[in-house]
Amino acid sequence: MSKYLDFQTPASKQAMELASDFRLKNQGLTNLDRIYWNLADEPLYEEIIFRNEAKLSKHGAIVVNTGKHTARAAADKFIVMEESNSKDIWWGNYNRPYAHEKWSQLMGRLQAWLQGEEVFVQDVYAGADPDYRMPVRIITEKAWHSLFVRNMFITTDDKDELKNLIPEFTVICVPGFKVDPITDSTRTDTAIILNFEQRTAIIANTLYGGEIKKSIFTVLNFLLTYQDVLPMHCSANVGDNGEVALFFGLSGTGKTTLSADPKRRLIGDDEHGWSSQGVFNFEGGCYAKVIRLSAEHEPQIYETTKRFGTILENVVFDPITRRIDLDDDTLTENTRASYPLEFIPNIAPNGYVRTHPKNIIFLTCDATGTLPPISRLNPEQAQYHFISGYTSKIAGTEIGLGIEPQLTFSACFGGPFMVRHPFDYSEMLKQRMLKTKAQCWLVNTGWVGGRFGVGKRISIRHTRNLLNAALEGKLDKVKYRKDKLFGFDVPVTCPDVPEEVLDPSSSWGNKDEYWKKYDALAARFVENFKLFEKGCSEEVIAAGPKRMSSQKKK
Repeated sequence: MSKYLDFQTPASKQAMELASDFRLKNQGLTNLDRIYWNLADEPLYEEIIFRNEAKLSKHGAIVVNTGKHTARAAADKFIVMEESNSKDIWWGNYNRPYAHEKWSQLMGRLQAWLQGEEVFVQDVYAGADPDYRMPVRIITEKAWHSLFVRNMFITTDDKDELKNLIPEFTVICVPGFKVDPITDSTRTDTAIILNFEQRTAIIANTLYGGEIKKSIFTVLNFLLTYQDVLPMHCSANVGDNGEVALFFGLSGTGKTTLSADPKRRLIGDDEHGWSSQGVFNFEGGCYAKVIRLSAEHEPQIYETTKRFGTILENVVFDPITRRIDLDDDTLTENTRASYPLEFIPNIAPNGYVRTHPKNIIFLTCDATGTLPPISRLNPEQAQYHFISGYTSKIAGTEIGLGIEPQLTFSACFGGPFMVRHPFDYSEMLKQRMLKTKAQCWLVNTGWVGGRFGVGKRISIRHTRNLLNAALEGKLDKVKYRKDKLFGFDVPVTCPDVPEEVLDPSSSWGNKDEYWKKYDALAARFVENFKLFEKGCSEEVIAAGPKRMSSQKKK
């Protein structure tokens, strides 16, 4: 900001107080203007307002507008291809190879571009378990991104600790820097590029805060596997008896909402590791979708939107009264709140537990309205559905999505962030399930009574009652039916849930149409899994659905 004018900002005098001895010149960044090291929330607020990066809402949260990018630029992510890691990476749509030579050229231009600029630095940790935590450095052009980092990762205010911290991975977030598709061999003028050999990532030409957290998640998804830790795109909570529950699901499936259970302690809402010792959160905060959030249905998350320290992304507010409107989707359906984990009551201390999951929940938002609301999976079925990662993409979670949900398969319920082949992660999950005797459930939070546009979304109340019954062991002794197409077990009864809800075909006006749509969904599963059959066991392949035509032949 002070590249051309020399003046004081609110935190100028405190800029170097918490600086690390491992300075930015060691990472190739030289001739910078002022560097703001590890500023706390309060001075960052002052800098944010001073720089007009955000507005202050009535109850203390700041409101930012991310402009063109209101979601992840999933198609603009690359990984630098190096000889040392090439064989371990699942190259394809999610992990696009990027030439080492192009990286060197791009870094040279970025280093030149940053000269004379002010930057904010946060030295934080990814991974709550002290046995697996990774020191991470996030360098940002914007002050509010620095606050976002403090919300989302694990911080320390110990001056000596910060002074001696040496990062094991660095992210440089520069929304003002545009890449050149012709010169840099990118798809657009936006790029997210990870270099595992140099332990550095670049986020260019996007203000969307989610790119920062997802970049670190992607890094951990790769590196932690070398330490026999299963990285997971899931939320996690724990009961009073120490029994852990994992909730897998993409944005829009209810993962954050359903894991914030007042009767259980929240470990984390999005990203975790499962080690030989237990489960730990990767983050120190939450990044919740808040469109049409209500105090009635999600009171804990709703209250965070009124707290000092919360960042509201693309939430519409009245410029006069400064009251926010969580129902307004004018800017995007993907409105977000970033806040520290401690804003949620009843959290697990320290962000990790030394116990193993008893229940694993696969959340899917089925827009066809055909899947049962809950099903019990055996280990092979669990592996099949984990690799498949079926759901419907909800409007606003990625650039280019329209109003109508899109049926999709995202491997491991987080394909864009998985660096290895999905089978590698599924094998790690299966082995842990067998060792700990964890039970796996497929839960549909999507539509009932018909597809999207005809039926309606299943009520949160019914879903919570189904989950509570599973977590409390109430479904262990009820009668089950074998699903005709998918072969998993579906409970016939469940406490506090009408029996007709458990049988989706009963809510369709035309049962022939229901079975036609259900069979079509099975066909989508079969076709998608062809991508992964090579290397899978026959037992896992056989755990998939059977078409109605094949059953008639028998």
